[in-house]
This record gives sequence, C-alpha cells and structure tokens, in this order.
Amino acid sequence: MAAATAGSGAGSGASDSPEATGGSSGGGGWRRPHGPLQRYYGPSTAEAAEAPPDPTDINGPHFDPEVFMTKVRSECPLGQLLAREAALSREIRALDSDMQTLLYENYNKFISATDTIRKMKVDFRHMEAEMDDLAANMAAISASSARVSAALQDRHRRGAQLAGVQALLRKLQALVEVPGRLRRWAGTEPARALRCHARARAVLRHYRHLPSFRAIEDESHAIMAELAQRLRTRLRCETLDPKELTECVEMLLQLEEPAEELSEEFLSQAGARLEAELAALEAELPAADPSGTATTPPPPASDILDFVDRGSSAFVGTLCQLASSYRALFGGDSGRLEPFAAALAARYFALLERRLALERGLGDTSLLVRALDRFHRRLRALLELLPAGADAAAALVARAARERVDRYLRALQTFFLGCLGDVRQALAAPRPPGKEGPGLPDLLATLAASVLGQLKAVLAYVQLFTARDVAFASLPYFKGEFCVTAVREGLVVAFVRWLCRTARGFADGPAERGAPAAPPALLLLLSRLCLDYENSTISYILTLTDEQFPPQDSGPAVTPGPALCAEARAAAQRLLDHYVQVQGAAVAQMLRKSVETRDWLGTVEPRNVRAVMKRVVEDITAIDVQVGQLFEEGVRRAQSSDSSRRAFSVYSSSRAPGRYAPSYTPSAPMDTHLLSNIQKLFSERIDIFSPVEFNKVSVLTGIIKISLKTLLECVRLRTLGRFGLQQVQVDGHYLQLYLWRFASDERVVQGLLDEVAASAAHRCLDPVPMEHSVVELICERG
Repeated sequence: MAAATAGSGAGSGASDSPEATGGSSGGGGWRRPHGPLQRYYGPSTAEAAEAPPDPTDINGPHFDPEVFMTKVRSECPLGQLLAREAALSREIRALDSDMQTLLYENYNKFISATDTIRKMKVDFRHMEAEMDDLAANMAAISASSARVSAALQDRHRRGAQLAGVQALLRKLQALVEVPGRLRRWAGTEPARALRCHARARAVLRHYRHLPSFRAIEDESHAIMAELAQRLRTRLRCETLDPKELTECVEMLLQLEEPAEELSEEFLSQAGARLEAELAALEAELPAADPSGTATTPPPPASDILDFVDRGSSAFVGTLCQLASSYRALFGGDSGRLEPFAAALAARYFALLERRLALERGLGDTSLLVRALDRFHRRLRALLELLPAGADAAAALVARAARERVDRYLRALQTFFLGCLGDVRQALAAPRPPGKEGPGLPDLLATLAASVLGQLKAVLAYVQLFTARDVAFASLPYFKGEFCVTAVREGLVVAFVRWLCRTARGFADGPAERGAPAAPPALLLLLSRLCLDYENSTISYILTLTDEQFPPQDSGPAVTPGPALCAEARAAAQRLLDHYVQVQGAAVAQMLRKSVETRDWLGTVEPRNVRAVMKRVVEDITAIDVQVGQLFEEGVRRAQSSDSSRRAFSVYSSSRAPGRYAPSYTPSAPMDTHLLSNIQKLFSERIDIFSPVEFNKVSVLTGIIKISLKTLLECVRLRTLGRFGLQQVQVDGHYLQLYLWRFASDERVVQGLLDEVAASAAHRCLDPVPMEHSVVELICERG
C-alpha cells in the first residue's frame, strides 16, 4: 500500500509534485515516462552525469524511497494520492496482460529454438568425428604421395637419359645426312646449304679424329668447294644487281674465301654496274664536238629535274647501297672504297655539270633550284661515305647558281638593248600630219619602268636560290658570297655600270662604217635616264637588293652607292655634252654651207633676211622644246630692257655703237683691225665647248655658242663686198632678235654676234654699213 501510495503520489499532476519539475511538459500536466524499456534500463549515462543527484526522482539512480515518501506525504493532498494509486493499479494490470500475450505469441519460437540448438550440438559432435577420420585419411594419402613422387623422379631421370641418347642419335643421324643435304641444297638454296654446313662444321672438326666423321667432313668440304666455285662464277656475271652481289660475296666470306680477293672482285663488279648507270646518263647528253667548232647543241630530251632524279635514284642510290654493303662485308676497310667512290662521284659531277651547261636559256629558275636542291639532299648519304666530295658538290651548286645569275645579267643587257631599239624606232617613225607620236617623257618613263621592272623580276627569280626551304641555301657560300659577289656586285652593280657604259658609248664610241648615228633625241633621253639613276634609281635598286640578299658583316667589300651614282652622273654629263655638240654641229653645218656657197663680193643689196637664218631660229626653237620635255628651265641672268632692240656695229663696238660708222669714208680710213683687238681685250672670254649643266638654258646656250662660233670662223675666211657686209649685218640683227631669249646670258649672244660683224667689216673691201633703221625694217618684215 505504501508503494501504491508512493506511486500515486509520484504520478499526480500537481504543480508542486516532485516529478512535475523534472518530467512535466510545457502544458503543466504530468508527462508519462518514455516507455517501459526506459523505465527498465533507467536514464542514460550522459543524462545521469548531467543531472544532479535527486533522491526523490523515482526514475533516477539515486532514488531514496524514504526521502520520497516523506516529501510526498508532506506536500501532496490525500485526494491526489488516492488517484495516483488507482492509476498505478491499472498500469500493473495492463503490463501483466501484455506479458502474458507476449509469452503466448513466442512460446512456439522458444521451443523451436531449443530443439534447433539441441540438433546442432548433435551434428557438431558428428562433424568432429568425421574430421578425425578425414585427418587420418589425409595422412595415409600423404604417405602414398611421397612414394609416388619418388617413383616419378626416378622415371624422369631415366626419361632424360633416354632423351639424351635419342638426341645424340638424331645429331649423329643429322651429321650422317649433312653431305646429302649439302649436295641437294648447294644448287638451289646455297644460303640454306651454308647454314647447314656452319652448324655441322664445329662438330665435324671436333670429332674429325674418328674415321667416320673425317669422311663426312671431307665430303662436305668437297661439296662446299664446288659451291664456292659456282659462286665465284656467278660473281663475275654482269647482270647481278647490288643485292645479289652482296649476297654472293657474303656467302663466299662464309666459305672462308680470301677477303682481299673478294673485296677486289666486289669493287670490280660494283664499278661495272655504276659505269653502266653513268653511261645511261651520258647517253642523254649531246656528244662533244671533236673538231672544236662552235655549234649549238640540240636541246636535251628531258628537263634538268628529271635528269637529276634519275641520277640520284640510279647512280647515287646504287653507289650508297654498294658502299654500305662493302662496309658491312669488309668492316672499316675504306682504303679501297674511298678512292673508288671518289672517282665515280667525280665523273657523276662532270656529267651533271655538262647537263647544267645545256641550260642556256633562262627557262624556269624554280625548276633548276628544285633540281639542285634535290641533288644536294640526296647526296648527303654519299657525303657521309665520301666527306671530301662535299666541297665538290657545293662548288657545283655554286657554279650553277653563278651561271644562272650571269645569264640573267646577259638577259637584262639584251632586254635593255631591245628597249633602246624600240625607243629609236619610235623616234624615227614617220608621223602623219596631225598625229603626234609618244613624247620624250613617255618614252623615258616606259624605258625606265620596263628596265626597273625586269630587274626586280630577275631579283625575284634569283632569290629562289636563297629560299628557306632550299637545302643548299644553308651553305656558307649562299649566305655571304652569293648574295654579295654574285647578285649585288655581279648582277645589279654590273648591270648598272654596263647600262652607263652602253649609254655613254653613244657619245664616246666611234660610229661603225655605214651604221646610223644615234639621233640627238636618244642622246638627250639617255642623259636624263642616267641622271635619274644618279638621283634615285640606283639608291632604290641597291636598297632593294640588300633587303632581299642581306650581306654578311664579315663578307667581301661592296661597291658603295655614291661611286655608282658618280658613274651615272658622268655618263649623263657626257651624253648631254655630246648632244650639245651634235645639235650645235647640225646648226653650224647649215651656217657653214650658207656662208661657203654664197658670193659675198657680187651679192646684191639685201632686202630680206636669208632663209638659213630663219631655219636656224626654227631649229633652235625646236631644240628648246625638245630639251624642255626632259630638263628643267634653269636660271637666266637678268636681261636688259633693250635686248631685242640693240643695234650691231660692224666694228664690234657694243659699248660705243655707231660712233665710228658715220665718219667712216675711204678718205678717212680707220684701222678696224686695231679697233677689234682693243675690243677683245675688254670683252669677256667665251668658252665655246665648256660642260653644260642639266637644264634647258645651259643646253641651248651651248648650242648657240657652237653655232655662232662656226659662223664667226666661216666669215673670217671670206672676202666681202659692201652688200655682203650689209647682209651679214641684217642676218646678225635677226639672230639677235630671237636667240637672246634662249641663252642664259644675253651678253654671250651679243658678244659673238659683235665678233661676227667686226670680222665681216674687217674682211670687207668696201665697209659701208646699212642704217640701223633699215636693218630693223628688213628684220621686222622678214
């Protein structure tokens, strides 16, 4: 009852109950414990460690019934204790009922488990008995196995002995069969016969003291001797290819034939084979002319690339294969191989060079470069065998490149001459009335552009020799000497110099008999071309060449650009001077004929200007237009205000005109010769053939000086009458009216014309000049 009372008190829901503080929820009522298992096992260890010891906690490990009952009696009322007692009674009855139900439901399982455990114990005892019997049987089996193993080992030893005896019998049988096999294979399969003899040879030598073995060995040697004889006969056959030749010599070496003799025969047969390859290549080349006459050989049947391909695949490939076989057969003995290969390689190089010499035209440079590149690449294997041939191969490629560059130079020269021919034809072609041909500026531009374009195209072709994908471009020659010596100096500089010499040759070289002289317009055009080369073209060409073919720092010396420019300027100066001389001579020739063919003593009184003077002015005007198309105007000295109105004195006194003429009468003669000499002392000396400058005024001044000087010299050789003197006076005034504007200094024209008038007066028998007003009237009318 006390326990019931205590349980009732513990399960009451009063707020002042001891369980209310520890087990109640937030709702204020008493909370039932978590379950029978929790009540059975009690709180967890962690909860017990965390919770403080409470003797009134009925579920705690520190529960004290006395303390709990004392507290319940003192704190809970009677009604609450009675209610808790009734609840505990109900819970006890419910738990008893659950226990009985659980027992009834699992009773059969408990009985079955008990029976199973009992059976397992019985079976385990049976298994232990069987394991004991099995262990006894295994021991018996182990003893039997030991006896069987000993019997097997004994049988194996006997089998090994039997196998050894059988193997020995087979070897003996094989040795007995060796002669038959050798005889059977020697004719059809010599390599197999050699292998068979090699396997049996050591055994036969070891047991040759036995009669039977010695007989087998002797018979085998006889068969091998016959085989060696057949191989030597086959070795001398000319139809053997390199592989068959190598196999034949290798088998002879296995037969212990002398290596010295075999090496000689190998090289002899290899030489015959290679000679046939070289003969096939030589058959494609034209035969040399024994008479030495210069005849043009027929074009080759195939291109250079095909020739190099056949030579590389046939000759070079065969030579490398044979050389490799020789080294494999005879070891490092190269005392015979290197001279042998060097002689054949030299012949091959000579044939290739003859074929390259047939490339007379420019053709396709890329094809030539590809051929040389293939030749150089495929020759590397041969150069490993013959290191001394590297220089010869590189020299051959270099010569071919230089030859092609030389051909390009000659092609450029031919092209330039062709362009000059076109220019001369254009200058000489007749012009229909009203239709003008190309002017000098157009011809100059076409000529310069054509030559420069051709030169740039040639440089592009030559640059193929130094392309990155070309094998021989890595040679030292193509990195330095080819770029400088062959291209820059041998092609570009040589062409520019040749162009300047060729242009200058029109002025320096004497014309061949019957050959037409160069037209003056061509001289003027070439002078301007050389001047343009000096100003800009040479610098551009050299810069372009150095960019495409960069010279090495330590390479050969190059021609500086200023030196080439100086040569071009000298050629331009010489051409322009010659142009002035030619044009001046043409005008002077007209004046000379007009003076020499006229009767100056019996001439009538002048009424007009002579036609030749008008022609002179027209020609000078045409020359002025022609020169003005290519050269700048130039600088003129300031002209006086009365240049066109100045009167000429027949006494050459330009500083005192007309002072002596009115007083001149036969009764009062004056020493005009003395007066002329005095005038020369105070006049400026005129250099007739001085170099001209590169401008129109200087050129026209030079032509006028030559023309008037010729007129002066012709007048000095004639004897004139009065009217002849007056005609000279009229002609001189007419020339003065028009020529002063073409000269750089009017005083040059005035001085020369004064000398002409003075010379005419000096050579005149009746020196009576014409009135100046009449002279002006005649000139204006003419």
